[in-house]
Amino acid sequence: MKMKNKIRSPRLYALGAIAFACLLTLTLVVVACSSGSNATASGMAQVKVTLSDPATCAAPDGPFQHVYVTISDVQANISSTAGSNDSGWVDLTPGLSTTPKQVDLLGQANNQCFLATLGDNMQLQAGNYGQIRLILAATSANVSGDMCSGSGNCVVLTSDGSTHPLQLSSEAQTGIKIPPGQIAGGQFSIKAGETKDLNIDFNTCASIVKQGNGQYRLKPVLHAGEISTTSSSINGKILDAGTGNPISGMATVNLEQPDSNGIDRVVMSTPVATDGTFVFCPLPSGTYDVVIVATNTSGAIYIPAIITGVSTGSTIGTVSLNASTFVPTTAPTLTGQVTSTSSLNPAAGIDVTLSTLETVNSKVYTIPLPMTATQSSATLVVETATQSTQNPACPSGTFCADYSLQVPADAALAAAWSSSGVTFTVGTPTLATYTVDGMATSISTSTSTCTTSELQSTPPTTLAGTTTITGAVPNLDFTSCQ
Repeated sequence: MKMKNKIRSPRLYALGAIAFACLLTLTLVVVACSSGSNATASGMAQVKVTLSDPATCAAPDGPFQHVYVTISDVQANISSTAGSNDSGWVDLTPGLSTTPKQVDLLGQANNQCFLATLGDNMQLQAGNYGQIRLILAATSANVSGDMCSGSGNCVVLTSDGSTHPLQLSSEAQTGIKIPPGQIAGGQFSIKAGETKDLNIDFNTCASIVKQGNGQYRLKPVLHAGEISTTSSSINGKILDAGTGNPISGMATVNLEQPDSNGIDRVVMSTPVATDGTFVFCPLPSGTYDVVIVATNTSGAIYIPAIITGVSTGSTIGTVSLNASTFVPTTAPTLTGQVTSTSSLNPAAGIDVTLSTLETVNSKVYTIPLPMTATQSSATLVVETATQSTQNPACPSGTFCADYSLQVPADAALAAAWSSSGVTFTVGTPTLATYTVDGMATSISTSTSTCTTSELQSTPPTTLAGTTTITGAVPNLDFTSCQ
């Protein structure tokens, strides 16, 4: 198959309470309740599952008018390692198994942040749940009120309004799992009689892969965290520092938290509304770094802004972004190649999620990809493929994928959050230095597949140029991939 660039944003946690003016992530919220006539038995709580998703890939700026998926179940398990057929799975939405629900992930919310209620309140045994999974109906499933012309899951393109089936891996049908590493705090804990909300974030835009044959494939990106449906949010307003007006293009606000290696990773993103405002809702409790990127209608990319130490329930106030101090005739780009080798015969390609990292004040942040015609998520996914007419440049014995990442030219500006507001001052113009990070997974599942599942370009690449600003990134070579 030929090389392809596909957009995905690897990592997110979820949202506080707004009327769906933000468009950007799929969120399943599991709510544990125990009051009034719904009092639970000893050792039990109750759960309610709802859905939401504000998405950057939505029309008119993004490539999709609609993304329909058909949900047939949501389950939880005490065991963090339980397989699809192991015991211990608790059915949170039993009605969906006989009557699956088709939801437009880019639709308008009907009750603040949520797109749909997936089931009635269900009792849940108290405990520490180390794994949650979402089960989708097959693409060929017959669904009541089907909007996919006979497919259970599909995308509708902005460009021509055409409908395309959304292909599923076996994982999507047997259960898209959220392991402890993708659950805030490592598990969802419910004590007897407690009332808790669990938010499951399904990042739609980061989960759709366009294949070389023109078909669309679902590669789920999921995170989860405990939230409050009434008081969990981060909000603010983003303006152009030069005009004092909202940015005449696309601005996105990204929440990041450090992974186990201390690298700040994007856990949630939302676009800025036309009046410059944004809200994350509902949002897991915690402290986040807020990273803002933007592009105006002329294609110029602003200087990225990083606000550190923002807690759930806070506002960042009004933040003014500074126009780039470099004015290239084309968008700054990082170019490189990913290769993969395998001992299997025949060999197969892999998916690689690419992130751009930058060290600012001794800390490594993900600098999200600005939204452009070819980028609609914070990260990019490429699929390695065998050498072909469309993909002629693979080194001997490898599968490969070339990529081009449009990035901000300027080094990011950072400041600590303050209740009185944050101001960024542009100093001496400095071209950014990036490290490209690649995470390899199987095409059919979300599991690591190579000897080393994560590689980073070495040495870091400093952008260079005047009218054209570029950077050539050393290859990321994945070996012994299965």
